[in-house]
Amino acid sequence: MRVQWSYATCHCVGVSAFITQLDGTGSGPRLAVKDLIDVEGVPTTAGCKAVADAATRAEKDARCMAGARDADARIVGKANLHELAFGATGVNVWYGTPENPLDPSLVPGGSSSGSAVAVATHAADVAYGSDTGGSVRIPSACCGTAGLKTTHGRISLEGVWPLALSLDTVGPMARDVAGLVLGMQLLEPGFEVAATCPTTVGRFRLQNTDPAIDAAIDRALAAAELEVVDIDLPGWQAAFGNNGVILIAEAWQANNHLLGTEGLGEQVATRIELGRSITAENVEQAEAGRRAWQDELARAFERVQVIALPTMPMFPIPVDSAQEFDLTTGTGSVNLAGNPALALPVPTEGRVPASLQLVGPHNSEADLLAIGRVIESAIS
Repeated sequence: MRVQWSYATCHCVGVSAFITQLDGTGSGPRLAVKDLIDVEGVPTTAGCKAVADAATRAEKDARCMAGARDADARIVGKANLHELAFGATGVNVWYGTPENPLDPSLVPGGSSSGSAVAVATHAADVAYGSDTGGSVRIPSACCGTAGLKTTHGRISLEGVWPLALSLDTVGPMARDVAGLVLGMQLLEPGFEVAATCPTTVGRFRLQNTDPAIDAAIDRALAAAELEVVDIDLPGWQAAFGNNGVILIAEAWQANNHLLGTEGLGEQVATRIELGRSITAENVEQAEAGRRAWQDELARAFERVQVIALPTMPMFPIPVDSAQEFDLTTGTGSVNLAGNPALALPVPTEGRVPASLQLVGPHNSEADLLAIGRVIESAIS
């Protein structure tokens, strides 16, 4: 085994960012790893007791860990998450719900809840999360931190517990853009931010957005002195629905073997079970919708370099709220297309920040972080 770990599993309800805390060695940045990414010598639980009960220590790292190892990162823990990464609130019935550092009464966001809380509370410099329908961006928005959903296929998923393989991505989470740059350099050694910054931004108005969030985003873009033009994306809502169909169908394929086992949460079991009713025809129609949506976005990027919209149309909801999937209406459509997207906190006139989402063409992470750095500097 490469590293001798000292570790403990934490069941502290309501407070823990980690399922397994690690006392690893390393002279590099402190890294929290979402507990569906294999770390050599440590069991992977995927935030699910049924998985944990059957888990053994991982024989090797997930492939996406290679750069962190080469940089001698200090892995501080396996971060908590919404069970099986199948939820947007970050609430976990088995391992407790990581406490939102902005307000403990609000959800931390999911599914990469522990990763967002770890960086927000300075327990880690960088965290790895996964994003299938918003799971890096939503907790970043809820906790006032930054997150980068990477282009689908850019970062290897080998050694990562699957939710929906045609949508799943791994990406960095941090307190700010500099931390995301560091995270990308760990995931992809040699990564550099673009030398020139995109200047033409297409402003997309997401339906039913809190006016305070729209105002905060508009102020941030204005402060950065970017060229902003309003754009319409007529296929957005259809793409959101098609993302849901594919996600549920693929989640069934990946996780239906857990149904009926002790230690699977009722809520997540119900969501997996939904996949039983998704037909091949349903998936075929959704995939046709995916291709049409990718074409629509490609045409939009012929007119603008980046698309700006809210990460979430609302502020973080209370822990006991039933509005969970309303949180995902700004994110799921991006997963369907496979594009990268940056979530960046922007100040509001209230106590909780809003989150600006910047979407770019495939493999434009270097450009997104360049413009993110400009906006961050303008509003700080």
